[in-house]
Amino acid sequence: MRRREFITLIGGAASAWPLAARAQQATQMLRLGTVSNNPRSSPFFVAFQQRLAELGYEEGKNFAFEFVQIPSMQTPSIEVYEAGVQNLIARKVHILFAGGAEFGLKSALNVTTTLPIVIVATDYDPLARGYVTSLARPSGNVTGVFLQQIELTLKRLQVMKDAFPDMQAATVFWDRLSADQWFAAREAGPKLGLELAGVELRELPYDYDQALVQAGLDFRKMLFVLASPIFYRDRARLADFALRNRTISVFVLREWVDAGGLLSYGPSLERMYRRAADYVDRIAKGAKPADLPIEQPTKFDFVINPKTAHAIGVDLPTSLLLHADEVIE
Repeated sequence: MRRREFITLIGGAASAWPLAARAQQATQMLRLGTVSNNPRSSPFFVAFQQRLAELGYEEGKNFAFEFVQIPSMQTPSIEVYEAGVQNLIARKVHILFAGGAEFGLKSALNVTTTLPIVIVATDYDPLARGYVTSLARPSGNVTGVFLQQIELTLKRLQVMKDAFPDMQAATVFWDRLSADQWFAAREAGPKLGLELAGVELRELPYDYDQALVQAGLDFRKMLFVLASPIFYRDRARLADFALRNRTISVFVLREWVDAGGLLSYGPSLERMYRRAADYVDRIAKGAKPADLPIEQPTKFDFVINPKTAHAIGVDLPTSLLLHADEVIE
């Protein structure tokens, strides 16, 4: 993990833990618990567990990852997440991991104010929502990694306009977990010469075909999908949907492009989860969450899938391909 890919508010503070603790090897079983609506086999969870293994945590020997998965057809809610956290408390976990949606952190804090909580906040601002008093000194029992999704939403709109300057309208898929992003996009779009038709997805499983019909014909040539754990879980469905409808698709993370989407702009979710594993390790070795500043990613990748462009009949200019951080062949 290259440390420069993340930024803290106090230089060096995040790594200022005792050398004795740094060298210490876990001698007892560490029980880490999480509740998620994405499966444990998801790429970011795999990266998370790989990093823990690199740090010396061997499942079944000195580490147990207590995993509560919400059924795919069950609508995420605070009540559902809280029940999962209660399940984890009953399993006597030492640290809670709350990745993704705000439900994860909110439900954990509703259940416990003492267990350490490591977050990967991708769909909400923990400072703006009052979960921590400061990113530099979080206070309480919460720390981890935070992605400023609202600011990135505006950047992605600019990327869309730069990539396809002739496009003047687009459909935006959003749900209640990405509402803040939609409100920001709706306000910023006209300033960039983009008229946006927002379509809220509500009932599971999301009906993407019906959602696109709700947008006017002029809006169906380009699709922007916001960050939500449900959209992430449906990334293959969404990529296939955009391909079938010959729609230019813009996503928030490269995992959608790996699945067949056209382009994305954002940080590596896998890098963020690997960094969260470092926080778990530090806390397991005695660090207090309040002493570990919440970090933010500083490296963002522009990823393009030319095969998808060819399949939907879109010519990508060479200048755009040269500007990409990665071109998936």
